Amino acid sequence: MRQNTTSQDAGWNFDNSYARLPGSLYTRLNPTPVREPQLILVNDALAVSLGLNVEAMRSAEASAVFAGNEIPEGAEPLAQAYAGHQFGHFRLLGDGRALLLGEQITPEGERVDIQLKGAGQTPYSRTYDGRAALGPMLREYIISEAMHGLGIPTTRSLAVAATGESIRRETELPGAVLTRIAASHLRVATFQYVSHFGTRDELRTLADYTLRRHFPGSEKAENRYLFLVQEVMKRQAVLIAKWQLVGFVHGVMNTDNMTISGETIDYGPCAFLDVYDPDIVFSTRDTEGRYAFGKQPEMAAWNLTRFAETLIPLLDESEERAVQLIEEEISNFFKLYHHTWLSEMREKLGIYHEEPEDESLIEELLRIMQIYRADYTNTFRALTWDKYEDTALSGTPEFTQWLALWEARLSRQPESKASSHQLMRRRNPAVIPRNHRVEEALQAAVNQGDYSSIERLLAALAAPFAHAPEQTDFAALPVPSSEPYRTYCGT
Repeated sequence: MRQNTTSQDAGWNFDNSYARLPGSLYTRLNPTPVREPQLILVNDALAVSLGLNVEAMRSAEASAVFAGNEIPEGAEPLAQAYAGHQFGHFRLLGDGRALLLGEQITPEGERVDIQLKGAGQTPYSRTYDGRAALGPMLREYIISEAMHGLGIPTTRSLAVAATGESIRRETELPGAVLTRIAASHLRVATFQYVSHFGTRDELRTLADYTLRRHFPGSEKAENRYLFLVQEVMKRQAVLIAKWQLVGFVHGVMNTDNMTISGETIDYGPCAFLDVYDPDIVFSTRDTEGRYAFGKQPEMAAWNLTRFAETLIPLLDESEERAVQLIEEEISNFFKLYHHTWLSEMREKLGIYHEEPEDESLIEELLRIMQIYRADYTNTFRALTWDKYEDTALSGTPEFTQWLALWEARLSRQPESKASSHQLMRRRNPAVIPRNHRVEEALQAAVNQGDYSSIERLLAALAAPFAHAPEQTDFAALPVPSSEPYRTYCGT
C-alpha cells in the first residue's frame, strides 16, 4: 500500500485518537486496492469546510485515495469493532466493508472522521466481500446531502469513486467506494461490544473518550456517566423528531446504526414519505414493520435503553439504583422527543405560541391526510402558499372544517398571517429527495454513466426551503403505481 506524499498539498490534517484506544476496539488494516479508480463525485463545499484543497481533490492522486489505493499521509486505517441488535437480535458485528482512515482536524479545530465505505474485506466481514455497489453509494451521497440541506444532523459524503471492478449481488454490479464524514463513528453498538466482550476499565475508557470528544462539561456533572446518557438521549430525541417532521423513514434502526453523536447514519433502505402513513415500511427486510415510520420514536427509545444498560457498571455501585436511573431517563426521552416534535410542528403550521388545543389540531390534520392518502410534504407546502386545491384534501368536509379551525387559531396570535407564512416557508421544504427522482437519477448514472440528473437533483436539494420556481419539477408526485415502493440494504 503506497502512502500519498502529496497529502500536505491536498490539505489532509490527520489525528488518530480512536487508534489510541484499547486495541480490542479495532483492527488495523489497509484498504484493498482496486483495479481502475475513477472519481465520480466530489463535494466541493464540504471539502472546503474540512480544509481540503478542492483542486487537489480532483487529481489522480485523490482518486487513488478515495478508492483506497493510496493512504493519505498521517492516516492510520482501521476497522472498528462493535456488536449490537439487528432487528432485535444481538450479533457480533464490526466494520465489514468500511475503514476509518483517521480524524481530520478542520481549520476551525473540529475533529471529524474520514471513513472509506466499500474498501474491502476486514476481520468483521463474515461471509461478505467487503465491497459496495455504485448505486447504493451514490444513493447515500444524495440522501445524506439532502438531510444536511434540511438541517437534520447527518453523516455526510465527501466523494464517490468507481473501482473499475464488478461485485456480485443478485447480478453483476459496478463497484464503488464512498468517503463518509462523521462527527465520529461511535455507535450504541460500540458500547454494546465493550459491555459484552471487554472489561470494566475498557468501558470506562470508551465512555471517558466519548465525553471528551462529544460532550464537554461532564466534569461539572454529579454523575458524569448519567450525564453521558442524558446528552445522548437529548440529541437522539431531537434527531428522531426531525425525521418525523420531514417524513423520513430510516428503514434499519439497528443499534449499530444509531450514533452517539446524534447524527443520522447508514442510508441503505431509507426513503421519504409520499402518502402520509404511520405504518409505512419501505425496506424489503423489515417484514414485521419493526421500523415503520410511526414506530421510529419507540425504536429509538429501545436502542437508547440498550445503550444505557451498557453503562450500568459505571452509573452506580448498586445495580438496582442504576436500572432505576435508566428508567427515569427513558421516560425523559419521550418528553424531550414530544416537546421538539410538537413545537416544530406548530411552526410548520405558522403557529408562534402554545395553546392547549394545538396538538389536537395537528393530529386531526394528520388523521385526515392518512384517510385521503394525501402527500405529506406537498400538503404542508400547499398550506404554506394557500394553494389548498393542490392537495388530495381539497373539497373534503373534514379538511374544510379543519381549515376553519386552523385559520381561527392563527387569528388568535398577534403575528400577522404574512408572518405565519414566512415561518412556514422556513419550516416546510419545497423539495425532498423524492423516491422516484432518486431512482431515476441512479438508473441514469449506473446504467448509462450519465451523472447530470444526480447533479441537478443535488442542486435542488441543497436549498430545500428556497421555494424557487425551478424546484417545482422536483416536487411533483410519482406516477401512480399498483406496486408499493421498496428499498434494499445495498450490501
